[in-house]
Amino acid sequence: MRFLCISDIHGNANALSKILKEGDARGFDQLIVCGDLCFPGPEPLKVWKMLIERNAMCVQGVGDKALASLDIEKLKPTTTEEEAMVQRLTDVRKELGELILVRLGKLPKVARLPLESGHTMLVVHGTPADPQVSFNRAMTEEELVALLGDEPGDLIVCGSSHEQFEGQVADVDILSVGSVGEAPGGTHALASIVTSSQTGYQVTSFSVPLDEEPEATN
Repeated sequence: MRFLCISDIHGNANALSKILKEGDARGFDQLIVCGDLCFPGPEPLKVWKMLIERNAMCVQGVGDKALASLDIEKLKPTTTEEEAMVQRLTDVRKELGELILVRLGKLPKVARLPLESGHTMLVVHGTPADPQVSFNRAMTEEELVALLGDEPGDLIVCGSSHEQFEGQVADVDILSVGSVGEAPGGTHALASIVTSSQTGYQVTSFSVPLDEEPEATN
């Protein structure tokens, strides 16, 4: 079984299309998305439709929760940047429509997937302990352990930080798949493939230039 794992699309349909094209070339069985699907755009509805067409298994990100649950009328922006963000939130909600907003609100915060080897892959947006907090390279072992939660599984697949990296703490593997729509630098879309077999699992991470042909990172 091969899982194409992505996160933080942020409504960037062009970047998602390039990642899916490269994923198809490499081969995968199931698309996994670690949240932040549609906001702030530029093409939130197109992204949603692409994910539905691919039967993607998605967990809820911070942006997804905001789209589904924030009461825009109660927001009181105090700067021009905040005003623009509230307006964009309003526009994206209108473009998606009530049915999709309800579905975003019902996305699970955590998904547990059993692998052929007996291991468990845990899919979250940020961390098992808190979906709004990101794993990052600079964290100490104590900080990482505190964010594992009570039942972290064997492999945690996450996004949120927008950075692509792998780590291990307390016998748990952490895979941060990076961002499709808002990767650092804005020139590449990032993704990983988890290949599961009866003997274990293997991770292959890659990047796709947004203005050139796909380029593997490892």
